[in-house]
Amino acid sequence: MLSQYMEEFEQEPFEVGEFIERLTWRTNNELQNSEDFNPVALHDTFIQTIKDLKILQEKQQSKCERLEESLHQEQDSHAKKISKLQERHQTAIDWFGQLDEKINSVAGKIMHLGEQLENVNTPRSRSVEAQKLLSYMSEFLMAGPVIVNDVFTDPLRLNEAADVIQKLYAISQDLPPGNFAESKRKIEKKYDEVERRLIEEFAAAQKSEDIERMKSLAQILSQFKGYTQCVDAYIEQSQMQPYSGKDIFIGIVPMCKHHYEIIKKVFANPQQVMSKFILNIYQLKLHQYAMTKLDDKKDEEKYLRTLYELYSRTLKLSSDLQVYMSTIDDDLLHKLTQQIFMKNLAGYAEIELKCLTAKCSSELEKFYASKKHQKTQTTKGFRRNMEVLIATRANINIAAIEDYGGETFLSEELAINMLQEAKASLKRCRLLSSEAELPGNAIKLNDILLRFLMHEHVDYALELGLQAVPLAEGKVFPQLYFFDVVQKTNIIVHLLDKLCNSSVIPCVSNTPKYSDYVFKKRILMEQIETKLDQGLDRSISAVIGWVKVYLQYEQKKTDYKPETDVDTISSAACLQVVQSLQPVIVQIKKCVDGENLQNVLTEFGTRLHRIIYDHLQTMQFNTAGAMCAICDVNEYRKCIRELESPLVTQLFDILHALCNLLLVKPQNLQEVCTGDTLNYLDKSVVRQFIQLRTDFRVIKNTNYLKGIIE
Repeated sequence: MLSQYMEEFEQEPFEVGEFIERLTWRTNNELQNSEDFNPVALHDTFIQTIKDLKILQEKQQSKCERLEESLHQEQDSHAKKISKLQERHQTAIDWFGQLDEKINSVAGKIMHLGEQLENVNTPRSRSVEAQKLLSYMSEFLMAGPVIVNDVFTDPLRLNEAADVIQKLYAISQDLPPGNFAESKRKIEKKYDEVERRLIEEFAAAQKSEDIERMKSLAQILSQFKGYTQCVDAYIEQSQMQPYSGKDIFIGIVPMCKHHYEIIKKVFANPQQVMSKFILNIYQLKLHQYAMTKLDDKKDEEKYLRTLYELYSRTLKLSSDLQVYMSTIDDDLLHKLTQQIFMKNLAGYAEIELKCLTAKCSSELEKFYASKKHQKTQTTKGFRRNMEVLIATRANINIAAIEDYGGETFLSEELAINMLQEAKASLKRCRLLSSEAELPGNAIKLNDILLRFLMHEHVDYALELGLQAVPLAEGKVFPQLYFFDVVQKTNIIVHLLDKLCNSSVIPCVSNTPKYSDYVFKKRILMEQIETKLDQGLDRSISAVIGWVKVYLQYEQKKTDYKPETDVDTISSAACLQVVQSLQPVIVQIKKCVDGENLQNVLTEFGTRLHRIIYDHLQTMQFNTAGAMCAICDVNEYRKCIRELESPLVTQLFDILHALCNLLLVKPQNLQEVCTGDTLNYLDKSVVRQFIQLRTDFRVIKNTNYLKGIIE
C-alpha cells in the first residue's frame, strides 16, 4: 500500500480531497456484498491509512536527513577545491606582474637603442641624400646641354625621378637669378617634363583602372605645382563617356556615385575633387544641354514645358548630388542651377502670361466656331425690360424670344481644358517664379483664367440665357433652358474653386496679394449669383405666369358650379397644369443643388400657391363643384410633395382645409373653422372662402356664421 500511496502523492497536482474520495471508494467496493453502509469498516480503513502514512512519513524523513548529510559533505569538498584554486590564481597574478615589469624594462632598453641608432643613421642618410642631390645638381650647373641621367630616362624609375626633380626645383628657387639663371631654366624644364610624364602615367593608370597606381601618382603629384592638372585630367577623362544617350540626367547620378568611390581611394582631398567634378558637370555639360534645348522659342508652349522639365530635373539632380558636396559648398549647386537658367527665368513670367492668354482665347474661338455662333455684345437688358413692360400693359408680345434652340453656350469640356491649361501654368509658376514674384505672377495667371472662363464664357452665357427666358404670363407653356445654364454654371464654378484651392491659394496665402485675390473672387461670384438669381426668378415667373393664364382661360366656371350632378373628378385644367409642372420640378431638382435648391423649390411652391389661391377666389362653388375643387387641390398637393418643402406643404394643407368650407353643411361651418388647421387663420381669409359658396346668401343671416363673418 505504501508504494501505491507514493504513486498517488507524486501525481501533479495532488489534491487531498480527491485522495480521501478514492480511499472511501475503494473501501466501499471491497464491502460491495454488504447491503448496508458500514461506517466501522470505513473508520478502520481511515485509522490504518493514518498509521501507514505515519510510517511513510518517518521513512521519507530519514531519507531527507541522509540526503542533507551527503549535501553538506559535497559542499565542504567543493569549498576546499575553490580555496586551492584561489591560491593558485593569486600565485599566477604575482608571476604575471613580475613578467610585465621585465618586458617593460626590455622594451625601454630597445627603444633607447633604436633612438641611438636613428640618431646615428639619420645624419648619415641625409648626407647620402644630399650627396645624391649635389651630384644631380652638378649636372644642371654645368655649361651646355644637360647630361641625361638614367634616373630621368628609365620609365621604371619615374617615382624616383619625381622625388629628385621636386627637391632640385625647391632648391633652385633659393638660388640667385644672376649666375644660376641657366641652371634654373634647365631644372624648370626637366621639372615640367617629369610632371607631364606623371600626369600621362596617371591618365594611363586611369584608363586601365589601376587604383593603386593612380593613388601613388596622385600622392606624388600633390607635391607638384601642376597637381590641379592631374585632377582636371581625371575629371575630363571620366566625363568623356556619353551620359546615357540623349537624356543627360539619367547617367549623372550613377556616374558620380561610381567616381566618388574611386576619388575617395585615389585623392587625399576627395571632397574638393568631387566638388570640382560636379562643378564641371554643371558649368559645361548641363549648361550646354539646357541652352540647346531652350534655344527655340517659336513654340512657346513647348518651350515652357521644356523649361519646367529641365529646371525641375536639375533641382532634383542637385538634391541627389548634395551628399557628395562639402559643408562649405551647401548652396553651390543651387547657385549653379540659377546661373544655368538665369536668362530663361528672367523672361519666364511674360511668356507664361502670353501663352495662357493665347491658349484660352483659342479654346473659346474653337468652341464658338463649333457652335457656329458669332459672339455679340449683350446689351439687351433695357430692351428686355421694355418688352416686359409693354407685354404687361398692352397684353401683346412685341418680339419673339431668341432661345438659340436650347443651346446654353456653356461647355464643361471647354472649362476643363481651360482649367487644365491654367493648372499647368500655375504649376510652372510655383517652380519657376522667385519667392518675391510668385504671388504677383499667380494673381496675373488667375486673372487671365477668370477673364476668359468666367467673364467671356460663363457671364456671356448667362446674359444669353437671361434673354432666352420667355416672358411671364404667356399663353404657351414656356420652354425653359435657363435651368440647364444654372447646372453647368454650378459645375464650372465648383471646378474653378477646386483649382483655386489647390493651385492659386498656396501661392498667395500669407502675402498682401491674398486680400486682392479674395476681393476679386468675391466680386465675381456676387455678379454670377445675381444673374443666376435673376434668371431663376424669371424662369419661375414664366412658369407661374403660364399657370395663371392657362387657368384663367381654360378653367370653366361650370367646373366648380355644374348645373347637374357630375362625377367627382379633377378638372381638365388642373390635370393639364399638374402634368406640365411635374417635368419642371424634376428639371429644377436636377439642375440646382445645395441650399439654393431648397430656396428655389420653396419660392416656386409659394408662388404656385398664390396663383391657385387667387384663381379659386374668382370662382363660385356649389356642392358638386366643391368636391371637384377639393380633387383639384389634392392633385396640386400630390404635385408639390416633390418639392419637399414643409412651408409649401403647409400652405396647400391650409388651402385644402379652406376648400372643405365650400363643401360642409352650414351647421358644421363653425366646427370646421375652429379646427386645428383653420383656427389660427385670419377670420377675413375664412370669410372670403365661405362667401364663394352659392348658398352664402341663404346662410349669411343664420346663426351658422356667428363669430365668423362678424
